[in-house]
Amino acid sequence: MSYSIKQNVLQTVALAKQYGIRHIVLSPGSRNAPLLQSFSADEAFSCHVVVDERSAAFYALGIIQCTEQPAAVCCTSGTAVLNLAPAVAEAYYQQLPLVVISADRSPEWIGQMDGQTIPQPGAFGTMSKKSVNLPEVKDSNDLWLCNRLINEALIACTQNACGPVHINIPISEPLFDYSVEQLPEARKIHFAPVGKTVDIKPFAETWQQPGKKMIIVGQHTKSPELLRALENLAQKSDCVVLTEYLANCVSPHFVSNFDAWLYAISDEEKANFVPDLVITLGGHIVSKRLKQFLRANHPAHHWHISPSGEVADIFQSLTDLIESNHIDFLEKLYNNTAGEKEKPYKSLWMEASQGIEEPGDNTPFSDIQAVGCFLKHLPENSMLHLANSSTVRNVQLYRQDPTLSVFCNRGTNGIESSLPSAIGFAAVYEGITYLMIGDLSFFYGLNSLWNISHIKNLRILLINNGGGGIFHLLPGLGKAPSLRQYVAATHHTDARGWAEAADFRYMEASDKEGLEEALTLFVDVGMDKPVILEVKTDMEISKKAFKEYYYNLKK
Repeated sequence: MSYSIKQNVLQTVALAKQYGIRHIVLSPGSRNAPLLQSFSADEAFSCHVVVDERSAAFYALGIIQCTEQPAAVCCTSGTAVLNLAPAVAEAYYQQLPLVVISADRSPEWIGQMDGQTIPQPGAFGTMSKKSVNLPEVKDSNDLWLCNRLINEALIACTQNACGPVHINIPISEPLFDYSVEQLPEARKIHFAPVGKTVDIKPFAETWQQPGKKMIIVGQHTKSPELLRALENLAQKSDCVVLTEYLANCVSPHFVSNFDAWLYAISDEEKANFVPDLVITLGGHIVSKRLKQFLRANHPAHHWHISPSGEVADIFQSLTDLIESNHIDFLEKLYNNTAGEKEKPYKSLWMEASQGIEEPGDNTPFSDIQAVGCFLKHLPENSMLHLANSSTVRNVQLYRQDPTLSVFCNRGTNGIESSLPSAIGFAAVYEGITYLMIGDLSFFYGLNSLWNISHIKNLRILLINNGGGGIFHLLPGLGKAPSLRQYVAATHHTDARGWAEAADFRYMEASDKEGLEEALTLFVDVGMDKPVILEVKTDMEISKKAFKEYYYNLKK
């Protein structure tokens, strides 16, 4: 093994190894060459090469989503680090442990018209949980400071709620001396987190009072323990549990099609569904209707369970911020409250939910029919990534297979994230990774497809309706003259050429029969190439099918 002679590089690599970081996404460069050499020289690390830094950072997020462990992305100096910013923001709001390691020029050359020099320390501002700028090591004090700063960053990455951290490393010339044969015995500072306990008594007393109770589960990784805790409480108490696809929490005791129901009923009827007490947990909620419903009808009590203790007053009615583990709090609430024989509020919601039908087989070939057809063909226990915008909303029209694990970058809802994150996930997952994505998101992220033909377990369902379909459905925007050309970016592009250039197997479907036939091959585990299935739909027909479905709900 041969490592760089740079002490700040050696400390970074040695501590990353001690903290159990195994996956490093590397983007090429010369200033970060000492890091590239040192990471790749050690068998403890699995190194992934992604040229485009923006894609590289989202690729790393996909690895984190799959492994549920920290991963690092390493870039060279200059604007390279700024290209990581979108993924850093997503990691911050999705609370993912991303470690950014950026090489930098010597500080005396910043702002002196030298190449690839910008002020890199603190480049991500408040989007980073911790940002450290390492010294170039000249003596024992510099070495101590360097070691301490790296420890601070790597501890911050996972303490309390996880989040991104930034380690900036100035590296002066000579850059390419790799004569060190082994990593140093770098000091690791062990962190012992404090266990947080909540006095459940006042919450249990409020919960026992007569009233309408609701639990809303935001984005969450699949957790059998959380599912069990919620089911126990839903069966014991008169409370309704609302979940979306991204909650990864499916039960016959929960309601998941509430967004469609809130559209269907009148304002007068909605009064019966207003809760007195709401508990929220998990990450982002997709449904805008639910947010508007509760912002217009403030519950008397809104408890938000947040392991990080950060205020999230999404319904403008927060009364209690509970700094606790979700499962611990729900289990204590269950154990300290009596059962309720009558459950009129829960029954109200359950009956309403049962009255909402999925789009039927008579739906014209359209975006929503393509989504439903795909979901019905997905094998059990699939890993499904959803792009933002129409895709993540349209799946809500269909019942969710409880064995699915669903992923989506809803931290900032960016268009740029879906494709590279799914690719990063597939790179470390042993089974097939599925991605459902719209055309604008797909073409926006085309850089991600380059040089990944070795990732054979990736299946991309591309719904191409010739533009940003969701913009045609936003109230008021449909009459704007700028809609088609500028807002929805109407186009006549297909993916065949790019798919073939990237050495993907390409399939195409433009009607229901063709899609059914293509999906049989699409989910075949025996395919020896990554696959893109492009579903071509008509924008106007898709818009009409969507509106007719919701019109029938009103009826």
